[in-house]
Amino acid sequence: MILTVALNPSIDRRYFINNFEVGKSYKAYEVEYTPGGDGLNVAKIIKTFNEPIKVTGFCGGRSGEYVKESLDCLGIEHEFTNINDETRSRIAVLSDFGIQTEIIERSPSISSEEVLEFYKLYRKLVRDADIICASGDLPRGLPVDIYRDLIVMAKEEGKKFILDTSGAALKLGIKASPFLIRVNRNELEELMGFIMTSETEMVRAAKYIVENGVKIVVISLGKAGVLMLKEDYYYKVKVPSVEIVNSSGAGSAMIAGFAVSLFRDYDFEYILKIAAACGAANAMEADAGKLNMTLMKGIMNEIEIEKRKIW
Repeated sequence: MILTVALNPSIDRRYFINNFEVGKSYKAYEVEYTPGGDGLNVAKIIKTFNEPIKVTGFCGGRSGEYVKESLDCLGIEHEFTNINDETRSRIAVLSDFGIQTEIIERSPSISSEEVLEFYKLYRKLVRDADIICASGDLPRGLPVDIYRDLIVMAKEEGKKFILDTSGAALKLGIKASPFLIRVNRNELEELMGFIMTSETEMVRAAKYIVENGVKIVVISLGKAGVLMLKEDYYYKVKVPSVEIVNSSGAGSAMIAGFAVSLFRDYDFEYILKIAAACGAANAMEADAGKLNMTLMKGIMNEIEIEKRKIW
C-alpha cells in the first residue's frame, strides 16, 4: 500500500467568468469543486494507476467533510485526524485568454493535541504501508520539523519515504535522510543558499545532499526536463515538448509516478521515464491530480535519458 500525507489539503474552487475585472460583480457561468492540495493530487494520480492508496493528514469542518466525501467518490481510502478549525479553500477565477486569479485561504490552525493525535495515527498507518509520500506546505501550528519526525518513524519501520516540500520544512526533513526528495531550481537555491548558474552547480548541490544520506535527488527544470542523482551517477531526462495547460500539479504527478514505479519495483531508468511522463502529461490537463494514461505512455516513448558518472 502507498500512503500519502496531506497535512494541508484544500477544496479547490474554480469560477469561470467572462471579462473579469477588479471591483465589479459577476455571475460565474461555470463552477467546479475538487479536493486539492499537493498530497491529495498525488493520491488521485496513484489511484489512476489502480494501486492501493490511502491518504492521511488533517481535516476539519464542513470543508473537511466535503474532502472526505469526495475521496470516497473517487474510491480513495483515507484516515484523517479531525481538527476543530476549517479545512482551507483555494479559489481560482478563470477569465478570458486563460488568465487566472488565485485566492488562497489562510490554512487552518492545528493544536498541539491534534498534532499528537496525528502522530499516533501515522505510526499505525505506516506499519501497513510500503511507500510514504509527503507533499506540500504546512498549516499553522505544526512544528516545522514535522516531516523529519515522519521520516524517522517511517525508517524505523523500514519504509521508503518520498518528500516534496520547500523552505525550512525541506531543510529539516533532509536531516532525517528520506529515500527521495523532489525540488525545483528555486527550492534548491534556497536550500543551498546561493544562485545556481549552471547544470554543474546543480549537480554538485544534489551530490552534497546524496552524500548526506538521501538516496535520490530529483530536480525539476520545467521545459528543460529533469535532473536526477542516484549514487555515483546523474541522469538528464529530456521530455518532448507538450502543450502546457496548467503546470501547477506537475510536481505532484511526478511524485505519484515515482511512488507507483517504486512500489512495482521497476528498473530505475524506466522509473525515470514514468515519473517524468506523468509530470508532462498532467501539465497538459486543466486540473491538477488528473492523468490521461494514453498521453502519458505516448510521452514516455519519446523521453530521452543521458546517464553520466559524477565527477
